[in-house]
Amino acid sequence: MIEILSPTALLRAKDAGALVADILQTMKSRSTVGTNLLDIDRWTHGMITEAGARSCYVDYEPSFGRGPFGHYICTSVNDAVLHGLPHDYTLADGDLLTLDLAVSVGGVVADSAISFVVGDARPPESVAMIDATERALSAGIAAAGPGARIGDLSHAIGSVLSEAGYPINTEFGGHGVGSTMHQDPHVSNTGRPGRGYTLRPGLLLALEPWVMADTAELVTDADGWTLRSATGCRTAHSEHTIAITEDGAEILTLPTQARP
Repeated sequence: MIEILSPTALLRAKDAGALVADILQTMKSRSTVGTNLLDIDRWTHGMITEAGARSCYVDYEPSFGRGPFGHYICTSVNDAVLHGLPHDYTLADGDLLTLDLAVSVGGVVADSAISFVVGDARPPESVAMIDATERALSAGIAAAGPGARIGDLSHAIGSVLSEAGYPINTEFGGHGVGSTMHQDPHVSNTGRPGRGYTLRPGLLLALEPWVMADTAELVTDADGWTLRSATGCRTAHSEHTIAITEDGAEILTLPTQARP
């Protein structure tokens, strides 16, 4: 299903995007050496509840997971890259943490993810990998607008990731959002320009470049959810929800202090 949002629904999407972004930034500031992943999940639950929003994760039960997910945020550490199930783990200096969050406000969803290094350590390889996903995300957003094709966005994302030297997995990528978290169209993290669905004003897309340092192969944890690099290498993931407008694309998941 591909949804085109009304102007009224788009306002709710903006509210959802602002909430997602602000929760992620709050959780980033609280994710210090010694923080437990279960505390991050508990804090996220509290902020969602206080805002009167709805979690997209806690009851999520897709075919590829061992559901329901049962938690409020994805916490992926080091070699984990997607769907990281919060568990009893205490963050250490130099850990690479990815937080991925989707919430619904007034029946409309926004979805975003950030990766960062915990503590004072700054491993150059981790910093470079995070930077590559952020640059790829910016390139994908720059390619988006009315009349553009999905392949244009995929090509822009994939070009940055490939030039940075990272293998690209095509099993999981970006996607449409709206009244539900995962919708068509699928947005692969690599592709050919001029192909696929033509973007229209009112369409919401969650673009999410993610990479693993030296492999494109994933393995699934015994928890049935957490996806890790097959080689144990580090990973990174960046994601924004954007709205296609009459003259381009608007990022909905910017933190409040970063909004124009």
